[in-house]
Amino acid sequence: MNAATSAGAELAHKPFSRSLQIAIVAVCTILGAAAQILFKIGLQKMPQLTILGVLFNLPLMAGLALYGGFTLLIVLALRDGELSTLYPIISLTYVWVTFLSVWLFGESMNLFKGLGVATIVFGVALLGKGGKK
Repeated sequence: MNAATSAGAELAHKPFSRSLQIAIVAVCTILGAAAQILFKIGLQKMPQLTILGVLFNLPLMAGLALYGGFTLLIVLALRDGELSTLYPIISLTYVWVTFLSVWLFGESMNLFKGLGVATIVFGVALLGKGGKK
């Protein structure tokens, strides 16, 4: 690699700010939750699981596409970010899935689910406080 190529490679990689990394991971939680909801919707439409059924199941394929987008974005955010701060934010996906399941599928919310959601949110907040400034 010559000096010009090396300099170009260094210019191309400018680390994201911490706030942008957190925003990207937050968007990933929404993508992950939407993907899981689409999986549920897609699988409810399938009386039996077949390869062709999966390939032509639009909600299922959309969920897989969202997981692909999730993966690409999380790789970008984690490239220069602090793993121990950013990765726990992904657990907020479970919070969104819980609320969406109650809203979209009529699932029940009880004390234990509420305490679980509160524990996840509290844990993410604590871990975020422990990260670099």
